[in-house]
Amino acid sequence: MDLQTITYIVVGLSFALYIGIAIWARAGSTSEFYVAGGGVHPITNGMATAADWMSAASFISMAGLISNMGYGGGLFLMGWTGGYVLLAMLLAPYLRKFGKFTVPQFIGDRFYSQSARTVAVICLLVASLTYIIGQMTGVGVAFSRFLGVSSSNGIYIGMAIVFMYAVFGGMKGITYTQVAQYVVLILAYTVPAIFISLQLTGNPIPQLGLGSDMVGTDVSLLSKLDQVVQDLGFDQYTTSLPGSKLNMFLYTMSLMIGTAGLPHVIMRFFTVPTVKDARRSAGWALVFIAILYTVAPAVAAMAKMNLIRTITPGIVMQNANPYGQDVAIKYDERPDWMKRWETTGLLKFDDKNGDGRIQYYNEKTKNQEVTAKAEAAGWKGNELTVNPDIMVMANPEIALLPNWVIALVAAGGLAAALSTAAGLLMAISSAVSHDLIKGVFNPSISEKGELMAGKVSMAIAIVVAGWLGLNPPGFAAGTVALAFGIAASSLFPAIMMGIFSKKMNKEGAMAGMLAGLFITLFYVFAHKGLFFIKGTDYTHLIGGPNSFFGVTPEAFGAVGAAVNFIVAFLVDKVTKEPPEHIQHMVEAVRVPRGSSAVTGGAH
Repeated sequence: MDLQTITYIVVGLSFALYIGIAIWARAGSTSEFYVAGGGVHPITNGMATAADWMSAASFISMAGLISNMGYGGGLFLMGWTGGYVLLAMLLAPYLRKFGKFTVPQFIGDRFYSQSARTVAVICLLVASLTYIIGQMTGVGVAFSRFLGVSSSNGIYIGMAIVFMYAVFGGMKGITYTQVAQYVVLILAYTVPAIFISLQLTGNPIPQLGLGSDMVGTDVSLLSKLDQVVQDLGFDQYTTSLPGSKLNMFLYTMSLMIGTAGLPHVIMRFFTVPTVKDARRSAGWALVFIAILYTVAPAVAAMAKMNLIRTITPGIVMQNANPYGQDVAIKYDERPDWMKRWETTGLLKFDDKNGDGRIQYYNEKTKNQEVTAKAEAAGWKGNELTVNPDIMVMANPEIALLPNWVIALVAAGGLAAALSTAAGLLMAISSAVSHDLIKGVFNPSISEKGELMAGKVSMAIAIVVAGWLGLNPPGFAAGTVALAFGIAASSLFPAIMMGIFSKKMNKEGAMAGMLAGLFITLFYVFAHKGLFFIKGTDYTHLIGGPNSFFGVTPEAFGAVGAAVNFIVAFLVDKVTKEPPEHIQHMVEAVRVPRGSSAVTGGAH
């Protein structure tokens, strides 16, 4: 059976499973729509949380980024997993004990202000809509490559699938669908990794294969990879850093505290019966997440090795000359996987010297020896552009794995993107229906009316998300990292101060959120030239590219968070302290005792 047919069958079966679960788990009340009734088992919730949290960025992009960046790409592993631990230890149990449906509701009640609730909704919408662009783009990439449809049609299909289980099922339908999506995505990630680890190192455990010798040699995989990438003019794989150490630290911090402030992940901890169950589900989620995150470095290194071995087969041989006519493969003899990925536009060949061969190396290297050898061989610059996002998806094809494995990867990529998209849409829908419509504009709305408002809000959010995926704004290239930066600079400090500072008042919290959000967006938008004319250089507004001590826009969220904290405490010092009953409530939330079931009301 050919690859296209098998892919249709595997992806079709996974979609049928999601829709079947949605029909079974229809939400009949606001409690079921917002928090799945508040009775989800900790293990079930842990698995759903893992799927919700591991987005297209984790499945598709992360290993590709590590593969492209080398050691420095570890900041994504440290930032995202560290952030989850921060969320599980410092936020989730206390927010669950507070017993509300949403993050804006917590902020509104804790800071005794509908204005604070509205500001939190704005921050949530900006972060979630920014994040969802990456998920819809991931859906388009997977569909366009594996199902033979355009990226646009792929996004339309993805919108339809999410609509079926998110609008009708709400959090209840999303929860059980995410459990199925976790199973699909984790199998899709680990099964190819096991095959490829066996091929390259003879070790079936990818985590161990990363440190093992390559088959038939006494040279370790990482040592060989270090050698070949340096021969091609790239930095040493195991020591390379993206920019300064300060930037790497702040980038990691932005991802970490941004993870802890992501509302769609926090919402998952409102679905369990008790505070104890919130802690248990956090632990289970970390176990489920660790399976993918410990495999990712191995996938990254092995994908890099397979790519180089395919394009420049001679270089992987011990002491081979990496330059010359005999090293680079002929374009007409390129493998089938390259032809398939060229149609997506994510892999491009530009024959700069007209020799019909694919020269792949770092043309911007500062290594004069590499430059001299390349020029002596008649090379005129790097001729192959490989988008990091294809490394995971293309890896099974590069390694010539069975068609069913390749089809499984397609289903896994779609599961990762759709699961996170559904969680984000749930956060957006609940912010509009529960926090704005019921909380601010129409407090007397009936439960039936609120449920309908939630479903309509979800449907509109899906349309908006699809439109953003089809027409991504100018900053879309860094949308995932930017979403974490926005959550880090706006929501995370407000939640932390709401839990651990009983003296923090509404004026301080609102001023901090707005200041953190504004300065982060200002730095990013000035950097990207989005103030007046897209693509125009407006970096002079902030003093030039990376003008703040060399910090990149993706790493600026940590700076925004610091501004948030500073502004909040300064404003708090010159305004009235919170009412006595609010201070008592904050103390009660921090007392390590149980909590009743979620009702959406105060305890």
